[in-house]
Amino acid sequence: MSCGFSQADAATIKQTLDGAMDLSIEYPDSVIVGRDFAVSVLIQNNGWEDKQDISFSVQTQDQSIVAKNQTLFIERLSKGGSFGGTLEFSAVPSELGTHYLNVVYSHVLLSNNETPQPTLQKNIALPILLKGAPEVQLNTIAPNSIFPNAEFAFDVEVLSRDIPIRDVTVQILAPSDVVIRGQNSYTYSTIEQNTPLFIRSTIVTNPEEVTSEHKIPFEVIISYLDDSGDEQTTSKSVSLLLRPRTFMEFTTDGGLWLGGFFLAPYISIGTIVGIPAGALFSLMIHRLQKKKKGKRKK
Repeated sequence: MSCGFSQADAATIKQTLDGAMDLSIEYPDSVIVGRDFAVSVLIQNNGWEDKQDISFSVQTQDQSIVAKNQTLFIERLSKGGSFGGTLEFSAVPSELGTHYLNVVYSHVLLSNNETPQPTLQKNIALPILLKGAPEVQLNTIAPNSIFPNAEFAFDVEVLSRDIPIRDVTVQILAPSDVVIRGQNSYTYSTIEQNTPLFIRSTIVTNPEEVTSEHKIPFEVIISYLDDSGDEQTTSKSVSLLLRPRTFMEFTTDGGLWLGGFFLAPYISIGTIVGIPAGALFSLMIHRLQKKKKGKRKK
């Protein structure tokens, strides 16, 4: 089990009580079951009189949260003084959802630093969301369909919502119909909680033409150490449609396929107008001939 606020974002409650006593409570707004967590308290006497019998106690609502130490107490706190501490708890496996810690705070004001006044008491509820296993999301961004002899972007986003993760390895596994340009495995020492990590990769389809469309599978696998030091693995599968190339196709890098001719994005206007013109005319004649043959067959 891990202790502290690493498993969730911290929430803070600040209140000013009678006698100018400033109370600050910091606690996690969500906790993963099976983890330890802490509630931190700071009490400051900003009034003119001393206070005595200062007590800060936390009571659990049910057995979902177990206290290791429940009470902070100090006999006397002079004006301008401060006092604080940490109370530790464990979130045991139980019903998920919002549970409450009940805070009971009290102090006695000393009038003229001598005469005790009636005890002041304040009740405060701390809502804590108990969550299941930490969630690490894998999201992919890719075109719905791809065609032969071209390049396409295949992006991966990793997001750990609940905890920071360490010793991270991300692998992108591609089918035999394509290759991944450059590396297909990435390593990171740490990915912080709620901080998305983006990986941009490029897939290149084989030059061989395909006669019919079919889906090809990709798999993204991430392995990491969680906040307890345990090794975890998450994966996601995604399928892309591999289809025949149409007469005119634009590539992601700005290129253009016209039939069997490819116009690179860096070709000048003069080259496009001059060189492919005859080729385009031939392609058009060829397509008209094919249409006529098709009509005769009907």
